[in-house]
Amino acid sequence: MIQEFLTEYNLEGIAIGLITFLIIGVFHPLVIKGEYYMGQKCNWLFAIGGIVTLGASLLTHGIASILCGVTSFSCFWSILEVKEQRERVRKGWFPANPKRKDK
Repeated sequence: MIQEFLTEYNLEGIAIGLITFLIIGVFHPLVIKGEYYMGQKCNWLFAIGGIVTLGASLLTHGIASILCGVTSFSCFWSILEVKEQRERVRKGWFPANPKRKDK
């Protein structure tokens, strides 16, 4: 029923754009919290999540495939962002976790 509504009114692009915006918005705090609590170790979680959702993108069709692909590359991009977040913490723009010992 929802698929018919989206197809009839040609809203797939708007729906995909909105959900992509939300996915990217979710990853911003995930990067901040991941770096705060785990440091660079959270990169493994983003890599695994990216690989899993990339595989899901290959196995699904339509909007689900697109959204899995967006999620996958958001995970991969987050690996770079964790490194950038570490630099932002070093500059004092974000708080460092006093309980975590970095090398």
